[in-house]
Amino acid sequence: MNEEQIQAIIREVLAKQGGSTMNLFDRHMMEKVIDAAVNRADELKVGVTICIMDQATTPQMMYHMPNANLVSSTLAPKKAWSAIAMKEPTKDISKDIQPGAPLYQMETMLDGKLVSFPGGIPLVLNGTAIGAIGVSGGLIEEDQSICEAAVAAFLKESK
Repeated sequence: MNEEQIQAIIREVLAKQGGSTMNLFDRHMMEKVIDAAVNRADELKVGVTICIMDQATTPQMMYHMPNANLVSSTLAPKKAWSAIAMKEPTKDISKDIQPGAPLYQMETMLDGKLVSFPGGIPLVLNGTAIGAIGVSGGLIEEDQSICEAAVAAFLKESK
């Protein structure tokens, strides 16, 4: 089964659970989310990349600020993917993958796809994870703060 078939199955299951999430990823709404993240990044005087990803792990919108480091364009989607894959904020993953912890070496087994530091947060509506936002480019505390601002804007716009 290829990625496209998996995504089609996920969309079908979501539709049966009470509707598609596609309207939640409206371009205009996502632009407001990106704006909220950029505003917070500007307050912190840091350049970042912001990635909004749906539950099927398809990036729906990504913005790389002109003053962001190049590496952030690789890490922001990985943070969003990690938050979806683990169903928790990336800041909470680290404790589980340390030596002696239950998921030790998971990062290695996933060929570096998993990110275990702050800046990725799942998007949860009515108890269901419908996607995630990943932010990268600043210090981890800055990435987390910017991501929290983006998630808050997404949840506000989703009502």
